[in-house]
Amino acid sequence: MAASPYERTTGPLAATEPSSEGCDRGLASGKVEGLPTLAFWGRCATFLTAHLPHIFKWLSAVVLTLFLVSGAPAPHSPCPAPAHPLNRAPAHPLYITVTEISHNAKDKILEISCKIFTNDLETVLEKGAKTKVDLSSAANKAATDKLIDEYVERHLRLKVDGRVAGLHFVGSEKEADGTWSYFQVNDVPAVKRIDVVNDLLYDGINQQINIMHVTVGGQRKSTRLDYPEAVASFQF
Repeated sequence: MAASPYERTTGPLAATEPSSEGCDRGLASGKVEGLPTLAFWGRCATFLTAHLPHIFKWLSAVVLTLFLVSGAPAPHSPCPAPAHPLNRAPAHPLYITVTEISHNAKDKILEISCKIFTNDLETVLEKGAKTKVDLSSAANKAATDKLIDEYVERHLRLKVDGRVAGLHFVGSEKEADGTWSYFQVNDVPAVKRIDVVNDLLYDGINQQINIMHVTVGGQRKSTRLDYPEAVASFQF
């Protein structure tokens, strides 16, 4: 009688073809030679369950980094469940602001710029003003600039070397899906420490992330505040 293929002991397939007895034992034990075991897949599932929040946070950090480096707003896409009732459709997956603070030693001023998603900014401004706000309307630029100035000064507060720093509004401009607002702090000849309270959009979005970059004497430091964290300090 011809030998069964599973009983071959010679030839090029001898080292790779399992016996029927081995296959039966493997199926009974959940392990077949050359294939991952059930225990292996169980460990994979356990690892993913334990580390999925960290993996997601890391991926979010990568997306934020790309957004900040490119200077362009994060891609918008429909979101089936808004983070907060104030949010209007279409929503975007990341709710972030970016604030740049730079010391101009020559002019002895702090230069401050804030970038906020336009639809998010309109939402919180409407909440305070109790009226419709359209930041793309050139006819209402003076009125909307006043709203932006008042809002940012309430929600972005600075101390320089322990002294309260008053923000002076310079202007604003709309760019794609974002709105930039510009401020300066006068009479700052030198900086050793900057303390910031930044709760921009915390009154409208409970998934808000506020990024800050501070540059003094060519040294740049950055931090990220996740709602409800609002306080940061920079030492130079």
